[in-house]
Amino acid sequence: MKKFILSVFTLFLISSCTKEDVYEPFIFNNPEIEVNIPINFPELNNSFYSNKPTKYGVELGEKLFFDKKLSENNTISCASCHIQTNAFTDNTAQAIGIYGRSGFRNTPPVQNMAFMQFYNWDGNKQVLESQPLVPIITHEEMDSSILEVIGKLEIEEDYNTLFYNAFGDDKITGERIYNSIAQYEYTLISANSKYDKVKRNEGEIFTENEDLGYQVFQNKCASCHSTELFTDQSFRNIGFPINPNTDEAGRARVTGENEDLYRFRVPSLRNIAYTAPYGSFGQFATLKEVLDYLDNGVLDAENLDPILKDYGNRIPLTEDEKEHLISFLNTLSDTDFITK
Repeated sequence: MKKFILSVFTLFLISSCTKEDVYEPFIFNNPEIEVNIPINFPELNNSFYSNKPTKYGVELGEKLFFDKKLSENNTISCASCHIQTNAFTDNTAQAIGIYGRSGFRNTPPVQNMAFMQFYNWDGNKQVLESQPLVPIITHEEMDSSILEVIGKLEIEEDYNTLFYNAFGDDKITGERIYNSIAQYEYTLISANSKYDKVKRNEGEIFTENEDLGYQVFQNKCASCHSTELFTDQSFRNIGFPINPNTDEAGRARVTGENEDLYRFRVPSLRNIAYTAPYGSFGQFATLKEVLDYLDNGVLDAENLDPILKDYGNRIPLTEDEKEHLISFLNTLSDTDFITK
C-alpha cells in the first residue's frame, strides 16, 4: 500500500511540472577564436598558448580596454592613449593620464602583440598578461589599484555576465582582468598593408619611389627593423636625444647594467605613418626629422650601436633617399587595421 501511495505521489509531482520548471544543467561554452597567422610572421610568443583568445574572453577584454572605470577618477581608459585610428597610439609626445598628468615616454602602438617577446620601451614585461597592471597603478596614468577596479566592476551586472560567460562563473579577479585584456590585444593583428599585398601578389605593385625606398630600407634599415614585424625586438642605443627626466635610463631601468643605458626596444615600423611623434619620448615630430637626425649625426655613447659607430655615428642618407624611404614606409599603413 505504501509503495502504491509513493508511486501516485511521484506521478503527481512529475505531472505538475511544466516545461518552465525543468532546468537544463549549465554547459560552459566559450570557444577559442581562430587567429589567422600572417605569412612569414615570427613564432607566437609562449604566453599566447596558455591564454588563447576565446569568444567571450575577447568580448570582455575589449570592453575593459575601452572602460574608463579602470582609472581612479573614471576619466582614462586604455583606449584613451591607445586610439585605434592612430594604430593604437595617441599622437602626443608623452602619454597623458588622469588630471592631465604627463608620463615620461611616448605611447607605443598596440599591434601584433601575439608575436612580441618584450613589451614597453624598456622591455620590462615579457608576458602580455602582466602588462595591464602597469597603467592601472601608475601615478601618471590611471593611478588606481586592481582592488579598486574589481570593486567597481562587481556592481555592474553586465560585467558579472561577461565574466560568467568567459570563465564559467562570475568571480572577478585581477588575473581574469589581465587575461581578458591580453586576449583582446592578441587579436589586434596588422598584416594587410600595401606592402603585404605586394608581397602576396594580390595585384598591388610598388610605385617607382616606393620601390627605390624599399631598396634604401633593405640597405640601411633592415638590420634592426627585420622580420615581417619590422623589428628584431632587440634593445639598442641609437644616440637619440636624451630624455631630461632623470628617471629615464632605458633598458638599464630593468637590468641595472650600465651597458644597457638608454637602450630601447627597436619599434616596429608597421603603421608608422599613423604613430607620430617618434622616439621614446616623442623627440621627433615627423619621419623626415628622424631621418635628418640620423643623417646629421647622433649623440655619441660608449654603448652606441655598432651599426652607427661604423659609419661615424650616423646613417648617411641623401635627400632623395629620405624621400624614397618615406614613400616606402607609407606602404606599411594598414587602413583595415585602424578602421575595423
